[in-house]
Amino acid sequence: MFSNPILKSLKNFNYYLIFWTVLSFLFIQLLYIGTEIGLTASITDGLVFTFLLGGIGLTLWYPACYIPIEKNRPLKIILSHSIGAFITTVIWLSIGYFLLVGLFNFSNTYPPFFYSTLAWRILIGLLFYSLIVSFYYMIIYYTGFHEREIKEAELKSLITEAELKSLKFQINPHFIFNSLNSMSALTEIDPAKAKQMILKLADFLRFILRTNELEKNKLSEELKNIRLYLDIERIRFEDKFEYVEETDDGCSNVEIPSMILQPLFENAIKHAVYETLDKVTLKLSCKIQNGFLKIVVQNNFDETGIAKKGAGVGLKNIEERLKLIYHQNNLLDVKKEKGIFMVTLYIPIENN
Repeated sequence: MFSNPILKSLKNFNYYLIFWTVLSFLFIQLLYIGTEIGLTASITDGLVFTFLLGGIGLTLWYPACYIPIEKNRPLKIILSHSIGAFITTVIWLSIGYFLLVGLFNFSNTYPPFFYSTLAWRILIGLLFYSLIVSFYYMIIYYTGFHEREIKEAELKSLITEAELKSLKFQINPHFIFNSLNSMSALTEIDPAKAKQMILKLADFLRFILRTNELEKNKLSEELKNIRLYLDIERIRFEDKFEYVEETDDGCSNVEIPSMILQPLFENAIKHAVYETLDKVTLKLSCKIQNGFLKIVVQNNFDETGIAKKGAGVGLKNIEERLKLIYHQNNLLDVKKEKGIFMVTLYIPIENN
């Protein structure tokens, strides 16, 4: 913060130098046209006083830094800079005067001219002090504003990442506990099936560990995971459900949020397969439509059965994850009619 931005890069310094060169040219023109001191004296006076003021202007960054607007009262700021402007103007005029009188041998004709123009020189010194300090305050403000924007963006990113991980971790223990409960029941009824289920679950967990840090995964990989999950549940429910999968060409390589399909099939098992004696058909269809990957997961259910209450984590979880990742609120559609429960996901392909 305390390093002058003009001196930080050669480009900024060159712009600063060009500004004062143009200003010195205008000052020389003003002296030559408006006074009678001659061309040589006008050039010397203009160059000395202009570039002296430019050099002093570089040092004014520090009072602007050490007297921040947001941490001081307006009266203190005005008083401090009024004193600073007066001292700076006196130093500027004194150095310029002694340089011209001593080094450039203008001791005979220059002093009367200098004193006759002293009043407007003082005004110029005070004016430029105010302008330079105001310019520095603008730099400090916009630099701070930009830094705050970056920090806020980083914070929002970290919060979003934390929320996504939290939502994802809500899913992982859920299906693991369900599988463990199933295996516990099978160990006494059918040890062979329990062993088979353990092996399937081991493969399932390997997949989870391999993809756990991924925000997105290819649809083809996620479907492998779904098939593995259903294989585990099929050991317990045998032929109580069947799985149908229909995907158009081009869908397989599109990336979707990892584990986004898992809770849909868990809900189908919990609320349809578990609750009915009839065979349930779980169907997943996928196609590309209007720039979206449209995934439909549906199952039939017993409308006369008593609905099993749940924690409501699954669909809310999916909706929140889609909202956080794609910044849209219309990517999940749920329908329940005529014995069919249908969930439609819309995954923006341009964000993949």
